[in-house]
Amino acid sequence: MTSNREQLRAHVTVRGLVQGVWFRASTKDEADRLGVTGWVRNLPDGSVDAVFEGEKKKVEEIVGWCHRGPSGAKVNNVEIVWEPYRGEFGHFDIRYGR
Repeated sequence: MTSNREQLRAHVTVRGLVQGVWFRASTKDEADRLGVTGWVRNLPDGSVDAVFEGEKKKVEEIVGWCHRGPSGAKVNNVEIVWEPYRGEFGHFDIRYGR
């Protein structure tokens, strides 16, 4: 199925108090709500890493959400690498392990 809507991919690293506050689960909920695919995982340094793919507007929306995160999070910094859409994922996953 092709769409005339522009597709986008973003690789995001979120730093701050972002582990132990349901950041991954909340990110999955938000991605599912928006229809964005990809994954989210914790990194050993205490940050959260994610890849989002989908319609440009929806990917930009979830990246904006990452600047706030869930209610218990305190986001200090969000690094974003915008990439060409690859269509690599069928859904959004939480990845476990570091």
